[in-house]
Amino acid sequence: MAKKIKLTRPELKRHRDMLQRFERYLPMLKLKQQQLQITMRDVSSARRKVRLALRDAEEKFSPYEHLLADRAGVDVRGLAKPDEIHTTTTNVAGVNVPVFEDLSFPQADYSLFATPAWVDAALADLREISRRQAEVKVIDRQYELLRRELTKITQRVNLFEKVKIPESRESIRVIRILLGDEMTAAVGRAKIAKSKIKSAEAFGIGADGMVQNGLEEAPAI
Repeated sequence: MAKKIKLTRPELKRHRDMLQRFERYLPMLKLKQQQLQITMRDVSSARRKVRLALRDAEEKFSPYEHLLADRAGVDVRGLAKPDEIHTTTTNVAGVNVPVFEDLSFPQADYSLFATPAWVDAALADLREISRRQAEVKVIDRQYELLRRELTKITQRVNLFEKVKIPESRESIRVIRILLGDEMTAAVGRAKIAKSKIKSAEAFGIGADGMVQNGLEEAPAI
């Protein structure tokens, strides 16, 4: 059901003010939308690169998989699990997103002479996998936050472009037509009234409807 419009001059001003705000705000929304779209493309490209790096790290480590069954007395997988993921935060088009910095791992405290030579290489490769996994996790979070914001901004742009601005323009058009009709009718009524007054004056009829013949009323006997 269409929203009822008050066909008055204050309502006309209100819709004009609203239209002005919408038309001023829309370019800013579109600019933010463009910034987010560009950033989303960059983040998508970075996601692909990080995932490829993770796959390469996993392939590099794969030869050591069967050796870890022996473990050589060292908990390689435990030492490859990060103690903490270090991130910072940056603002992209008004959205705070995390940025991967580095990982911290538990200290690898084992005898280099009492363990096989492959343990160091396996640990380094497994830690690289952990690093790449952390990067993927952080950049996925970036992507999700930006995607949500882009969805919200796109909805607002569509709302302004396809709903609010057209509605305001239509309301202004309707109110102006009605006020114009009322003004035309008022002018018409004024002209008719003026014409009647002139006609009455021409026939010597006063405003009180009495005939004015220029003769004084005879005195009563």
